[in-house]
Amino acid sequence: MVKPIIIIGAGGHAKVLADAVIKSGEKLLGFLDDTVTGEVIGGYSVIGIVADCERYADQARFVIGIGNNAVRRCIAEQYALEWATVIHPSAQIGLCVALAEGTVVLANAVINSHATVGRHSIINAAALVDHDAVVGDFVHLSSHATLCGAAKVGENTVIGAGAVVPRLMTVQEGVVIADGSVYMCE
Repeated sequence: MVKPIIIIGAGGHAKVLADAVIKSGEKLLGFLDDTVTGEVIGGYSVIGIVADCERYADQARFVIGIGNNAVRRCIAEQYALEWATVIHPSAQIGLCVALAEGTVVLANAVINSHATVGRHSIINAAALVDHDAVVGDFVHLSSHATLCGAAKVGENTVIGAGAVVPRLMTVQEGVVIADGSVYMCE
């Protein structure tokens, strides 16, 4: 039997993630959040604080619904949990794509053949990861961002909404690329 999913976080990204969980046919058990316990979001309750994840560890898989890379990393490294990878059903995933644990691929995103996406990374709505691209751990590719063929993105990087990383380009670890820009540094 497949365990239901609990989303860690209850803000905007968690709401979008809940939509992907439900539309992909998974069962959502609820949210864990340190600031909004007891609230109901889209018909699902915030069932406790983040530390309560250990209490639910035998009953659920987890995904982190927090956009901030550093916070996602802190949670993922603090708790030894069964991490779910969530893919919205409208996303397109090519052949021979590798998605690591905790990865989130949202509505209308495209990941083309032979691309690799690291642990707990977010491929946001309508983002494109082209063939042979490599996305490191704890990366956030914002909506409509584009990684062209064989581009490489280091850990803890944020690619802004509508930003483009040209083919064969390497983005070092921890870089923030502004919304709408074309990354030309290497």
